[in-house]
Amino acid sequence: MYGEGGWFGGGLMGAGMWIFWILLIVVVVVLIRALTGRSPDLPVERHDSPLEILKARYARGEIDEQEYERRRRELEKQAEL
Repeated sequence: MYGEGGWFGGGLMGAGMWIFWILLIVVVVVLIRALTGRSPDLPVERHDSPLEILKARYARGEIDEQEYERRRRELEKQAEL
């Protein structure tokens, strides 16, 4: 119907094509990682200011409004020094 190997090719030729495509995909992924300069497994370093971190914690609901305002005032005092 589709030749001796059916859909996936026959014998060594079929296995060789599978290996070729797998290796090609691996090479492309390695090149993309090398060109972007970082691995997706590593966290991205961020240098948020303390106020930005405080705002994010408030937005996530980790602290209430009173705690947010108290800490914000403390940060403002420290910034004035």
